[in-house]
Amino acid sequence: VQLVESGGGLVQPGGSLRLSCATSGFTFSSYHMSWYRQAPGKTRELVARITSAGDSNNYADSVKGRFTISRDNAKNTVHLQMNSLKPEDTSVYYCNARKMWSDYWGQGTQVTVSS
Repeated sequence: VQLVESGGGLVQPGGSLRLSCATSGFTFSSYHMSWYRQAPGKTRELVARITSAGDSNNYADSVKGRFTISRDNAKNTVHLQMNSLKPEDTSVYYCNARKMWSDYWGQGTQVTVSS
């Protein structure tokens, strides 16, 4: 099983980034996919989640209206479009796949929002 995040980096406040998570080794289309983030000294928090079919999603209040999660079941990939980024969005962002007792994580990608 592999989950590989990409697309992180340094961006100015108000800017945008698009994170991607390429997966392999499991039946992607049957897993709910999520993005989490963890800042230094803080607990990991859920940012956004999308159901296996892509027909429902939910977001942390702090990112509603700015972030959009999407998935491509044909390419086994999940994305997180992040707009209007704020310094408080600075974190390591992790991709997660979950289905009943199965729970897989990527290695994370750093997002830094700073001028």
